[in-house]
Order: sequence, then C-alpha cells, then structure tokens
Amino acid sequence: MMNEKAVIYCRVSTEKETQDTSIERQEIELKSFAKEKGYEVVEVFTDRHSGYDIEREGLLDLLEYMKEYHIPTLFVQDETRLGRGNGRMAVLHLLKKMNVDIFTLSDSGNLKLNEMDTMLLEILALVEEYQRKLHNAKIRRGMRRAVENGYRPENNLKDRGNPEGRERIDAPIEQIVNLRQTGMTFEEITATLKGLGFQISKATVHRRFKEYEENLEQIK
Repeated sequence: MMNEKAVIYCRVSTEKETQDTSIERQEIELKSFAKEKGYEVVEVFTDRHSGYDIEREGLLDLLEYMKEYHIPTLFVQDETRLGRGNGRMAVLHLLKKMNVDIFTLSDSGNLKLNEMDTMLLEILALVEEYQRKLHNAKIRRGMRRAVENGYRPENNLKDRGNPEGRERIDAPIEQIVNLRQTGMTFEEITATLKGLGFQISKATVHRRFKEYEENLEQIK
C-alpha cells in the first residue's frame, strides 16, 4: 500500500549562513519523522524570513502546492515555524480551511493548539461564514431593488456566456448605467452583476461608469 503524501516546511528567521545548518537539521529530522508516521514526503519548502510576515516565498509556494496537488498533510518542527503572532493565526486558519493535517516534532504527532488558539480559529471561521451570508444578502437585495425600479435582466442581459459555460469578463456598460440610474451604489451594482454571472470588480464598474459620463459630456 502506497504511503499517504505529505510536504515539509522549514523556517529560520534570518539569512545568516549559520542558520543553514538549522534548515538542514529541520529537514532531516522531519523526513525521518514523516517516514516513521508512514508518510511519503513529496516536497520540501523552506524560508529564511521572520515569522511575523506571511509574505514568504516558501510559505506561499507551500500553500499553492498543497492546494494544487491536494496534499493533505504537513510536517513542521513546531507551530512557530509556520509563523508568529497574527501571522501564525492567519496561516493556521488557511491550513484549516484546506483541511490540512499538521504534524509537529514538538508534539510528537498532530499539532496541539491551546484553548485560546482554538477559540480564535473558531471565531475566524464564524466571521467568514457570516461574511458569505452578507455578500449573498447584498446580491439578493441588489436584484430586488433593481427589479423594483424597473430593471428587467431578461431584457437587458444578452449573451451572458457561451455554450461552453464560460462567463463573460467584459463590463456591460448598458447594464451598469441602467442600474446606476435606479439609485444603486457601485458596490450594489457589482454584487448584482456578479449574481447574474458577470465577473467584474467594483473598481471596473466605477471606472466604466465614469468613462460613460465623460463620453456623454463630450457629446454634449
């Protein structure tokens, strides 16, 4: 039976050459630890950077790799290798969302979080859930307000996609203007158009409407 795949992450806080042995030691010990636990190490990621900063090349590569190849397990020396302070909680939150199992040498097995860290991660997950609910509520309200003010998507939204199901990436200026004239904010317009299948940002909506106004002034 093939061993389950895992990756290793090693970090030291500085780029001094004296830290090279620490990186090497972490890798050797973690490979041995992973083998002992019955895992196949498929990749090793390293950083020589402060744990307070989450913009670390090795860490970003790690998260991208685990997501792309669906790697379910991560081995680290201890939780501080993932980060410190708020940066640590941010990384732990991302890994939890990806359903990653974290093994640490310091815990001799699965990462053991203290009560405060566990509570913070639960709060972060709850906040994200309500953010999604608020976003969906804004879309529904935007659509309702648009229809109440005479907007008819079945008449105005043409060719929203193609037979293969790919969504449009252009900005539908006619629809933006129509929605703006109903009194909707740019944020509400963006949420409404996204709900109708347009992948567009608030900045693009605002920019296209301003371009429309400028062109209108030139015509006048």
